[in-house]
Amino acid sequence: MSDVNLSKQHPAAYEQLASLNEQAETAVKNAGLDPLLAELVKIRISQINGCAFCLRMHTRDALDKGETSDRLAVVAAWWESQYFTAQERAALALAEQVTRLPVPETDAWDDGSLNAEQASAVSWLAIVMNAWNRVAITSHYPVAP
Repeated sequence: MSDVNLSKQHPAAYEQLASLNEQAETAVKNAGLDPLLAELVKIRISQINGCAFCLRMHTRDALDKGETSDRLAVVAAWWESQYFTAQERAALALAEQVTRLPVPETDAWDDGSLNAEQASAVSWLAIVMNAWNRVAITSHYPVAP
């Protein structure tokens, strides 16, 4: 399957994923979450999944939106730093929980920093980002300097 580009092989399915992505992005916006928080979630999920294509894209997007290189440098170990707000920490913990299924459910993210609408929006964002990682990795999207 090394030469199968999923987006070209089944463009309708790809377009449906893009539509779901738009809905998840709208949910994040409507929930009042910072666009930088969304990029941090996408970056962390892509780190866990080992998706170089998405890591490069969302790191660039985060920088374009004003994220700092210091915070990006430590997002892989966010829990060890003081760079992230309580809400960002809760979102990153929830995104990791969604990404690493099956894992024992914990309430590590549920410290009150995210309301139900925000937790749902972050969960949908994580679900969609996991799907994008799988499309990019399976399709062997090129990542070159």
